[in-house]
Amino acid sequence: MVADLLVTALQILFYAVFAWVILSWIPTTSDHPVGRLSRGLDRLILPLISPIRRVIPPLRLGGGLLDLSPIVLLIAIQIVVGIVR
Repeated sequence: MVADLLVTALQILFYAVFAWVILSWIPTTSDHPVGRLSRGLDRLILPLISPIRRVIPPLRLGGGLLDLSPIVLLIAIQIVVGIVR
């Protein structure tokens, strides 16, 4: 019962991280509904991403940056789900 609840919460977090990544590619204003959703996801995801970014900083590729921390977080979530199940 508790394991099922934890797995469900982790799956929701997985999709929230995925949505956060997709929304980060969309330029919006702060008063746009997508912008508000993105800021809300920032408050949920950034505390989880920040420690990973300290260990694995974004990579400079040409003129841009490649942030691997969301991928690491998604993999970690799936590992925890696999352990809990």
